[in-house]
Amino acid sequence: MEWSLVAGVIAVLAFLFLREMRVLQGQSELAAVKTTLGALRTAFVIDHLQKNIAAAKSITTVTQRNPFELLQRRPVNYAGEMHPTQSITPQPGTWVFDSDCSCIGYLPIYDQWFDSPNGDTMAWFQVIGALGPLQLRARESYVWQGQVMN
Repeated sequence: MEWSLVAGVIAVLAFLFLREMRVLQGQSELAAVKTTLGALRTAFVIDHLQKNIAAAKSITTVTQRNPFELLQRRPVNYAGEMHPTQSITPQPGTWVFDSDCSCIGYLPIYDQWFDSPNGDTMAWFQVIGALGPLQLRARESYVWQGQVMN
């Protein structure tokens, strides 16, 4: 009787631990996504400043179309350039760049935490702007564990 009670308590604690572990995994993935988006936004500002300095010194600069090319090191989970017409689906947890719409996309690992109003499985962020530094804007109001993902 005592052993079954101990086994029951251990089973309940293990269940609670696994549940909290899944929540933490989702939160860590969201933090990684926000970190990558922040790095890209910072790279846009640095690129804009470098272009302004080069223009003042009459130096020609090359305009990068792919925002991941502006980073010193690409994220290890960057899968490259992909188009929606391709039949290849990226691996969960990877970033892609679509040059047709000038968008970056992320396919979540833990998609149970990801909510898209249109039911899309990927989060897409459009590169916009002509004057000033480029910006990343979410195509939709994506929600991740109750937080707006932008």
